Amino acid sequence: MANRLANATSPYLLQHAGNPVDWWPWSQEAFEEARRRDVPVLISVGYAACHWCHVMAHESFEDEAVAASVNEKFVAIKVDREERPDVDAVYMTATQAMTGQGGWPMTVFATPDGDPFFCGTYFPRANFSRLLDSVAEAWRDQREAILDQGAKVVKAIGGAQLVGGPTAPISAELLDAAATQLAKDHDEQWGGFGGAPKFPPHMNLLFLLRHHQRTGSPEDLEIVRHTTEQMARGGIYDQLAGGFARYAVDQTWTVPHFEKMLYDNALLLRAYTQLWRLTGDALARRVADETATFLLRDLATPAGGLASALDADTDGTEGLTYSWTPAQLIQALGEDDGTWAADLFAVTTAGTFEHGTSVLALARDIDEATPDLVSRWQEIRSRLYSVRTQRPQPQRDDKVVASWNGLAITALAEHATLLDSAPSGAAAVELARVLAERHIVDGRLRRVSRDGVVGEPAGVLEDYGAVAEAFCAVHQLTGEGRWLTLAGQLLDVALDHFGTGEGGFYDTADDAERLVTRPADPTDNATPSGLSAICAGLVAYSALTGETRYREAADAALATVGPLIGSHGRFAGYSATVAEAVLAGPYEIAIVTEDPQDPLIAAAHRHAPPGTVIVTGRPGQDGIPLLADRPLINGSGAAYVCRGFVCDRPATTVDELTASLTAR
Repeated sequence: MANRLANATSPYLLQHAGNPVDWWPWSQEAFEEARRRDVPVLISVGYAACHWCHVMAHESFEDEAVAASVNEKFVAIKVDREERPDVDAVYMTATQAMTGQGGWPMTVFATPDGDPFFCGTYFPRANFSRLLDSVAEAWRDQREAILDQGAKVVKAIGGAQLVGGPTAPISAELLDAAATQLAKDHDEQWGGFGGAPKFPPHMNLLFLLRHHQRTGSPEDLEIVRHTTEQMARGGIYDQLAGGFARYAVDQTWTVPHFEKMLYDNALLLRAYTQLWRLTGDALARRVADETATFLLRDLATPAGGLASALDADTDGTEGLTYSWTPAQLIQALGEDDGTWAADLFAVTTAGTFEHGTSVLALARDIDEATPDLVSRWQEIRSRLYSVRTQRPQPQRDDKVVASWNGLAITALAEHATLLDSAPSGAAAVELARVLAERHIVDGRLRRVSRDGVVGEPAGVLEDYGAVAEAFCAVHQLTGEGRWLTLAGQLLDVALDHFGTGEGGFYDTADDAERLVTRPADPTDNATPSGLSAICAGLVAYSALTGETRYREAADAALATVGPLIGSHGRFAGYSATVAEAVLAGPYEIAIVTEDPQDPLIAAAHRHAPPGTVIVTGRPGQDGIPLLADRPLINGSGAAYVCRGFVCDRPATTVDELTASLTAR
């Protein structure tokens, strides 16, 4: 017998290719082998940047005795949750149903038909060894009870999906209720929602910004401003290189779980960019610029596309790259600058992290400081960053995930437009090209690629939605019609192959690999759900083309999560964000001009209501439906403002356009 992961494209699977465990990748052949041997299946799910996945691998899967027990009693399957979110969703639902919680690594014991009968997460070596013996013994002596348990779990997780459940059309009352609940959950001292561990609430922030625009609520804006400031000054934000860690282990954002995920940083880039658009806040602009720089510098792959993540560990140790002592700062900077930096970055002799080390956090506001102080701070950052680059660096999961790159494209396109960033604009277009040329195969999306080679796993609903929304964003950025055409093709596939028949969507296509149940999770978690992502694409595409069937599909799908938005808004942040666009219209703005620097363009972007689509071009420019039959006015530029396909009189001055967009 032999480990079968050596030819995997997933970096996570390759991390386990040298284990003495006889791993199989997820495949029907593995289940057939379990049937042939008449043994249960061990399904281990994780991802490359996961700290506790590494710990369990080191303790158990690299141990010869544990591996021998696994190989003797089970068929072992290793799954990258980022590569196969459909498999992860099914077994995570089972794990949560059986244990009341979930997480990674996820450890599932299943029948040779894939029915889960015992689930858990991380197990220390001794516990895991005993568990292997107990499960094998139960399979031998209590087979009927195990099969019955598996059947019941499959039935339960199938019923947990909100397919065919109650609906509620999107309304101002539903969205107001979601905003009210978020305000109640807001941590007034440290920002964010709830206690430790604390995750960046990017989708909730995007929703509150749009809700503020619609209602004028000062509380919404203050929650976003306060939360973004606290995160940006905390250790969860990399004070030297930019970019946010996955979450903070404490309530104060001080100590991060050090992995950096593409999806978090893409969504946070949008949040800080949009906050700057509405307020002109200096910190928001700085963090948006630095986050965009982080994405393009640290996650860009040689073959094109952005990598998924930076690992939580360096050489098996959390925080090795990022933590400092006062003595290390003095060694790097000299006595005066080192002492000054320790005070500024809250580095103490006691330490805020482990073994007397500290994670850098800003102890005071720097964005409104004097020019001399800002200059010194920038110089100190640069010198410390140079020193840090000489330390061991975390590994990078360099697979390119379609949906996460889609989120990044949309964020970079917004950053390029609103903050006049040429690098972000060029990157958005290039990333879109990579997805279009590499990830679309025979008209269907593939989820991952690595080293320029596309993988086999089919795209799931979130891939179609996020990439379609991204192509709509690039269409607006460039004025090129091919991006709109591609977006429409992806949305057509989603409508044809992912619909439930009752307004909602499944996460997998009707012709995808059949799992023990077909996942359809409408909740927004670490990333937008497939349903909210596809709705974002449908709403944008409908507004850009005037084709109402896509809007009708979005309305029907959002109604299926209406009750969730109204009662549990924290878990429907992106759905609520899209719903604000729907409630606003969304606005469609076509700026007809011969001047690419026409001041109407900047005014439209600065004052656009939630979810507005904006296109700019010459009269009748090919590939831009919103420009059709819209002439210049008296030879000058004009902004045609429509809402829900009903148009106002063309605006020819900035004042006219601003008044049209800001009137409530």
